[in-house]
Amino acid sequence: MSEQHSYTGPDDPRVVALPPAEFAFPGPLRDQLVAAILDGAKTSTTGLVADYDHEGEPLPLPGELSAVLDSDGRRVAVIETTDVRVVPLAEVDLQHALDEGEGCTSVAEWRAVHERFWRSPEMLDALDDPGFTVDDSTPVVLQSFRLAADLR
Repeated sequence: MSEQHSYTGPDDPRVVALPPAEFAFPGPLRDQLVAAILDGAKTSTTGLVADYDHEGEPLPLPGELSAVLDSDGRRVAVIETTDVRVVPLAEVDLQHALDEGEGCTSVAEWRAVHERFWRSPEMLDALDDPGFTVDDSTPVVLQSFRLAADLR
């Protein structure tokens, strides 16, 4: 298990230097996801390889720390990536879906929720691809993490 990190708060220079971790877009969904991280229910997330490619961002790596941003852009937590897998969408397993902490009880339910998000106007705009769609072969990034620090 990794060491516990002790920070003086969201303005600690070590926190400010961390890359941001943004879940969904600012608003109610992000607020829900951040709350689930802070209460320990959410310990995984799923991203599109296409999104990482579009943003020119490297995939996360185990051991990396990130500062979780709330809808107002405040750093509210630090998470540590514990595992990263890239798989076709069809291979997402139940444990990963449950660990997302969104209340889904099956992979089918989890997938429906995520496909709705990935097909949303906000996501299509973020990808600069109004025709983007997902299917069983779409590569996704399964990231597991632990709460390293609650900065509230």
